[in-house]
Amino acid sequence: MDKARQTKISRYLSKHLRHTPEHLGLTLAPGGWVGADELLSACAAHQFPLTRTELEDIVATSDKQRFSFDETKTRIRANQGHSTEVDLQLEPQIPPDVLYHGTGEQSVPAILQSGLLKMSRHHVHLTEDVETAQKVGMRHGRPVILKVDTALMQQAGFTFYCSDNGVWLVDEVPPRYLIVLETDG
Repeated sequence: MDKARQTKISRYLSKHLRHTPEHLGLTLAPGGWVGADELLSACAAHQFPLTRTELEDIVATSDKQRFSFDETKTRIRANQGHSTEVDLQLEPQIPPDVLYHGTGEQSVPAILQSGLLKMSRHHVHLTEDVETAQKVGMRHGRPVILKVDTALMQQAGFTFYCSDNGVWLVDEVPPRYLIVLETDG
């Protein structure tokens, strides 16, 4: 599948599995799951036909690993980033001592005042590496990387989760746990 088609499918699935499943007539089950065949039928009915092979390719090769199949490959879900109401059934986990968050420089003053907030999503998204945070930040203008002291947050009682694709999730990050890293981006 060519890159343009892959990107188009990934964006379409992200929109409908994370934000507006009802627009395709879908209801997310606990864990965010929906039947793969049900999804394919709904896509076709809404003039966005895709094949099972394309769906499997997106799950297997997406650079951000946004989607997962269950162990039987009969259900699919978005791994995180939902704005629609859904219980992702994630288990609390102990994070590394430090995680990172990328943002655009225009957002930094507000973040340093209010912290990282989940806004319309279920969680704040954090990553284990600076490179990923840099890529995320670039989507929002000139990137700024924030270092998050997750060891102190955990000691303070914050609960962390890790999605299937390795994105760390938390309800919020108060400003006292943030350090702005110097970047050349």
